[in-house]
Amino acid sequence: MKNAILTTTSLTLLSIANAADWPRWLGPNGDSVWQGDGIIAKIPNDGLNTKWEVEIGLGYSGPAVADGRVFAMDYLKESGDIANNAGAPDSLKGIERVSCFDAGTGDLIWQHSYERDYTVSYGGGPRSTPTVADGKVYTLGAEGDLICFEAETGRIVWSKQFSTDFGADTPFWGHAAHPLVHQDSLYCIVGGEGSVVVALDKETGEERWRALSAGKQGYCAPSIITHDGIEQLII
Repeated sequence: MKNAILTTTSLTLLSIANAADWPRWLGPNGDSVWQGDGIIAKIPNDGLNTKWEVEIGLGYSGPAVADGRVFAMDYLKESGDIANNAGAPDSLKGIERVSCFDAGTGDLIWQHSYERDYTVSYGGGPRSTPTVADGKVYTLGAEGDLICFEAETGRIVWSKQFSTDFGADTPFWGHAAHPLVHQDSLYCIVGGEGSVVVALDKETGEERWRALSAGKQGYCAPSIITHDGIEQLII
């Protein structure tokens, strides 16, 4: 694979030898440690060689790279102004989008888009990095659209909408907690009464359990640690 860099306007793959997959936020082990070979210590003065580049829309989401594919989310704004005002939400109309590219060529393999109004502060696109696991990719939009895709084809396997399915208000800065796959469950920070954290069956989307109530859910992604021999979910 190649190392992916996402900006608000373009997705660029750089030539780095023998790089490992990066299938989720903070990498395969969730520790932000790069396991690939050929890491350079310093970028040359004349820059790195660009292998390919694809223009995409607005977004804060990072790319996920797995099995020769790059998965990215973005937002195509149709109307409204992005004020970048931390004290007030934006009011935007547009399309949220998930794209899958060939990691070697940049060719578009599949793409899924859906209309989504934004009512969040700093409304310049989705926040959450896709999570790729066991042939599926899980995406979470800024307004709480959780979708499980078949990674190879882009077919939707199941989906949830946090506002309608859980009664969750969208956080002021949008849903930003990257979904976590662990064993056969998908853990999400959702919000709503009794459902700040929700565990779903990763294959079917069926709810396994929900827990906690709070005035507002947070933005930090869930993580798994082992303490004193016991696995614990930290949110």
